[in-house]
Amino acid sequence: MRNKNLSQKIAFALLRAGAYTTIFILAIIIWYILFNGLKYANLDFLTQKSYSMGREGGIFPFFITTIYATVVSIAIAAPIGVGAAIYLTEYSRGGRMIELIRFCTETLAGIPSIIYGLFGFVFFVIFMGLGWSILSGGITLACMVLPTIVRTSEEAIKTVPKSYREGSLALGATRWQTIVKVVLPGSIAGIITGIILGAGRAIGETAAVILTVGSSLRLPTSIMQPGRTMAVHLYILTMEGLSNEKAFATAAVLILFVLIVNFAANRMIELIGR
Repeated sequence: MRNKNLSQKIAFALLRAGAYTTIFILAIIIWYILFNGLKYANLDFLTQKSYSMGREGGIFPFFITTIYATVVSIAIAAPIGVGAAIYLTEYSRGGRMIELIRFCTETLAGIPSIIYGLFGFVFFVIFMGLGWSILSGGITLACMVLPTIVRTSEEAIKTVPKSYREGSLALGATRWQTIVKVVLPGSIAGIITGIILGAGRAIGETAAVILTVGSSLRLPTSIMQPGRTMAVHLYILTMEGLSNEKAFATAAVLILFVLIVNFAANRMIELIGR
């Protein structure tokens, strides 16, 4: 008995140490970026256009491009991903076809982003004739985040007790009414979490975006125009050695943007849960 208690205490200590280490590493990264970047991220930096290859000016066009590309990707991927998750959990009866769909989903999740970028460049930019544009990048990003949304939504739907479905059906509701009125409300928190994870990946993506959206310094006025996301701008500033100050400031804004999105999503989940 003493050996079991000792092993349990050691296991808990290791798990606790792992959790605290993760939090510590995250805090160090955020502190380092914000400490070196916020002093350069003033109002002019947020509201001005960029010029001189990004050495001067601000990131307003890049901020808008990031929002456009993320919204387009989530608008495409979320309905498809949630719909696929509903089909896999509520309508499918298993079998080889379902196993093949899950295998394909897991395979898509493991494909490097540069491969998505090459595919998007060849298919959407050239073959489809969309050119370097936010639409090309948004569709490519949708393909990237789709596996994440499908898997997280599927697991969230599975957490809804089977008795809830049986009770709804016993009261005379159809299967679709049960899904809309019972299953989705019970799994909405997990579904939103999956969508936010997908959005986070879309916001920070570089390789796929630079090959499809491009790296234009101009402010896009439609999704059919090219642009430059903040992640791409940060990459170019760093790799080309244009301006370390602008790079740190861009990284700080990017981190704050992701934190604000996650905080707003968590608040929305809490309000829905009430």
